[in-house]
Amino acid sequence: MDPRLMPRWLIGFFAAGLVLIGLAWLVTRSVAPEAETIASASLKGIREQNRLTAFAANYSAVVTSEQRRFGLSARKTLIMQGLVRYEVDLAKLASNDVRWDASNRTLRVRIPDIEVLRPQIDLKSIQEYDEGGLLTALTDAERTLDSANRSKGEAELVEQAKGPVPMRLAREATRRAIEQNFAVPLKAAGLEAKVEARFGNEMVGKVDTRWDLSTPLEEIVKR
Repeated sequence: MDPRLMPRWLIGFFAAGLVLIGLAWLVTRSVAPEAETIASASLKGIREQNRLTAFAANYSAVVTSEQRRFGLSARKTLIMQGLVRYEVDLAKLASNDVRWDASNRTLRVRIPDIEVLRPQIDLKSIQEYDEGGLLTALTDAERTLDSANRSKGEAELVEQAKGPVPMRLAREATRRAIEQNFAVPLKAAGLEAKVEARFGNEMVGKVDTRWDLSTPLEEIVKR
């Protein structure tokens, strides 16, 4: 596994866009904006970006399939590599998932679960080893084995991608990206506030007093 963070143009685009949002509020208001107002505008901008990819990793799979017919056997081994991206659907980020804790000036964000995308196979790296012999020459065994290996190979890449270490790295990278996207416009507006982001599945079954005491943005905006 060769995990690598994705310092992609997309994340920079997010941050730049959100800085502009924060500056726009400063220009259009005669008084300094509240942190809740900036956070609400930031949430809208983030959701409009649709999806966030903050992490990706390369994986390798070695799989073998075998078939027997008419007393003969065929066997093929496939070695393949694929890039797996980890994304968050930002459209799922609701107003209730962003809360403001006025007591310690902390913005708390509940992030939607990470989605592990289908591997992007590197076709140039594919290697095959054929032990089919007579059966592959007389039947469609080779095509069947190729299809089976391709399915097994992709499944193996996804299984590796969902391992505890890459998932931890993906969550950390995504968490940092989300926190930055909210923190940049707050800082640009000259507001002192912390941003803490966590995934919803990390909060299941846990008592989180600070989250419960924080006020959802949707309630603040309605006032």
